[in-house]
Amino acid sequence: MDAFHVALRMVLVFCLITPGSSTCLIGCSCADENSGRSLLCMESSMAKIPNDLPQDLTKIRIENGHLAELLPGSFSRAGALEFLWLNFNELTVMSVKSLEGLANLTELRLQGNKLTSVPWAAFQDTPKLKILDLKNNYLDVVPEHALRHLPALTYLDLSFNQLSIISKDVFINWPLYQSAEKTWRKEGLISNVVLALHNNPWLCDCRLKGFVEFIRMVSPPIILMNSYLTCSGPASKAGRFFHETRLKTCMKPQASALETNITLPLGEKATLECLVTARPGATIQWMYSLKTVRGFAVTETRIDEDTVTSQLAIASLHFADQGLYTCVAKNFVGNTSVSVTVNTASSNYSARPLPPPVPKLSSNENASIDIRISQQTVYGVTLEWYTATDHQAESWFTIHFGKHDSPKKEMIYISPGISSYTLSHLLPVTKYEVCLTLKNHPPREGQCIAFMTGSNISELEQRERLIHVVVIVCAMVLAIPAGMFACTTEARFSGMKCCLDLWKEKKLLGEGTERQETFDSLRAAGDEEDEPQKRETCEERCTGGSAAHVY
Repeated sequence: MDAFHVALRMVLVFCLITPGSSTCLIGCSCADENSGRSLLCMESSMAKIPNDLPQDLTKIRIENGHLAELLPGSFSRAGALEFLWLNFNELTVMSVKSLEGLANLTELRLQGNKLTSVPWAAFQDTPKLKILDLKNNYLDVVPEHALRHLPALTYLDLSFNQLSIISKDVFINWPLYQSAEKTWRKEGLISNVVLALHNNPWLCDCRLKGFVEFIRMVSPPIILMNSYLTCSGPASKAGRFFHETRLKTCMKPQASALETNITLPLGEKATLECLVTARPGATIQWMYSLKTVRGFAVTETRIDEDTVTSQLAIASLHFADQGLYTCVAKNFVGNTSVSVTVNTASSNYSARPLPPPVPKLSSNENASIDIRISQQTVYGVTLEWYTATDHQAESWFTIHFGKHDSPKKEMIYISPGISSYTLSHLLPVTKYEVCLTLKNHPPREGQCIAFMTGSNISELEQRERLIHVVVIVCAMVLAIPAGMFACTTEARFSGMKCCLDLWKEKKLLGEGTERQETFDSLRAAGDEEDEPQKRETCEERCTGGSAAHVY
């Protein structure tokens, strides 16, 4: 019995002296090594570090598993941890506080994960870290002060990532690099610092100039694991080694144009050229002075490594294409621009400019305008028209366009021979007004169409709904009667004839100011619900079911 009590006491003492030494995570194995207690988890299903992590660990290996994120304080219980290997998991997120409490950590390996960035400030909690392995991730940026919290780091592996541009200041600001030459050579110490930077898609343009020069000059105690770094771009330098590459300093774009003032006949093709020199290459955009944007073809041709020609082609020059075109070139250093003025000349007298854009009309000019909305989408409408004037070949027209309740309208000049125009970039579910007049004449009643843009683009496109509004304007000196009616696409030809007959009848009766009331009573199908039972008259046939009406 005494022997039994003695054995029981020994077991209790052993358990008190080594608390938790026998605990381990489910599916993992623990072992006692010379350096301390280790945890090994291979092909584990854990997605994050568990809260019941053993406290006495000095080494953790969780590899080939499904670990997806490192949350704040993931290892705060394992204050004695020195080695942390998390290779070949699915890590995509790493909290800035994920290494909190690891003041004794000397080795961190994160090879083969899916990290696109690293919170470099997290290494404030690991002042003793000597080895940092980030190989085979998706890192594309390393900030200039990334290594300032790693004074003891002697091995950094950034190979097989997506780095294309990096500053030499990343390494110049590294505390160990700053003290290496002063301390180690002075005291006769030998300590190698290993950098692995190979197999990244380095873009050898002016932005990489400082880094390329740093790599050429690097010498012990800093050693490159692979000193033959190669360029992946641009095309002129792809495949070349850094030590074979000479890069120029970056520069702000410089833009110029061979011709800054162009005059061509109407209908001719116009080509505007802009020559841009920049390092690195600039993005080039053409801007048009008018608010109305027309679609032009723009092409770029590379002259040499730093110079590009941008060409804007206007297939057929119209009067509305006149104005100031600006070529804007930008890169990260700055931006610049050059402008080209486009003028039109008469096709018969190419050396002479066109008459003033707003000519005066004779008092006896007759005009007939047949206009309709041929197609409508949520964000635009297409106008089509037929016109007949006393001077058909010389008559210019103006589109007045804007929101229905806005007194100010945009004006778009339309040259002879043009019979359609598309208004785009409209706001959905918004009421607009568009008018077509002879130039130098303000809009009058009977020359304007009001319409509402849609709200369901898929429904409009599937049904290909066409809204047709026919306006017949016959006037002397554009004295358009206020009682002209809109006959929609649902009205038959007899209905249109009825509209004209009705207007003649009203005119003979001399209704005077009552004509406006007659017009106001002719509303779209959506407004007819407010009217009590109507008789089947010419007025009803004129106003059936259109989403647009005229004034």
